[in-house]
Amino acid sequence: MTELLGVSRTALMDAVAGWGFKPIHGQRVWRHLHAHGRDDFASLERLPAGLAATLATHTSTTWLPVARDTISSDSFTRKYLLTLDDGRQVETVLMRYASRATACISTQVGCAMGCVFCATGQMGFDRHLTTAEIVGQAMHISRVLAGTGERLRNVVLMGMGEPLHNYDATIAATHILCDTAGLALSPSRMTLSTVGVVPGIIRLADDREPVSLAVSLHAATQDERATMIPVAKAWPLDVLMEACRYYCDTMDRHIFYEWTLIAGTNDGPDAAHALGRLLSSQRAHVNLIPLNPTEGYDGLPTHHRAAKAFQAVLAEYGLPSTIRQRRGIDIAAGCGQLAAHG
Repeated sequence: MTELLGVSRTALMDAVAGWGFKPIHGQRVWRHLHAHGRDDFASLERLPAGLAATLATHTSTTWLPVARDTISSDSFTRKYLLTLDDGRQVETVLMRYASRATACISTQVGCAMGCVFCATGQMGFDRHLTTAEIVGQAMHISRVLAGTGERLRNVVLMGMGEPLHNYDATIAATHILCDTAGLALSPSRMTLSTVGVVPGIIRLADDREPVSLAVSLHAATQDERATMIPVAKAWPLDVLMEACRYYCDTMDRHIFYEWTLIAGTNDGPDAAHALGRLLSSQRAHVNLIPLNPTEGYDGLPTHHRAAKAFQAVLAEYGLPSTIRQRRGIDIAAGCGQLAAHG
């Protein structure tokens, strides 16, 4: 059966036409599902009865059931453990800020990249998520927000998994989520985070995909980066930087670089100067993220004073940067903390 959450509006209209109905009915069905979060198609006015029956026979809509719902002590962050059709599970996070709500979406069950300080990397890789499973997470958050009169406006593909390792399903999901007949997310409010999968970065540029790009850096020399991010051995730092320059030139835009600040490891002035030299000729914005604790890594987060000092060094190189707010740490919902525990 075709999983409707993973089908584009055009593809559904084509399918409906192939079943002998007017394509416009396919658009109405798609909007009912994606804009309103409803799959009771038989209730749609003027929908041919035969089409509702055909949809019931040939398609399905899987709303990911919640195995666990955890709310942070400040109530701004809410983490959902969602169950997939095969029993596997992924975590999805709702983060509320003063003027927006953001969904942190997973693209894989586990991750093959093996970053030493990341709980998902410590799990190892299980499987890719389908387009429908990626879209389904955003739809879940959207339905939660609709219950309080809110709307999902921001999505970060920074949950479990490496999005560019699951390129086709991930990009198809972004197209569905940005469709103006559905959730109508702006591509500029959707950020894809990669650990540095060079072929994927180049493909994003060649395909002119409009989502924002974030690259996890964490070290400014090849040797230091390879100790934290094993995939750096496959795509060394100089190769990654060349791909990033190609992306910026082709897309005429900047890249967000993510730097996890680990006390005594990469948070000192030498590391800051090395990063400044590395990115001084790049179109870059650096997100500084104090380490979030995980069971499999004994590093400690940088103190705020050290983070500010690090930021001051970057400013000497003309590099804009932001010290990211730490959200949901008490419920293991922060960057690098997501893992599927039943």
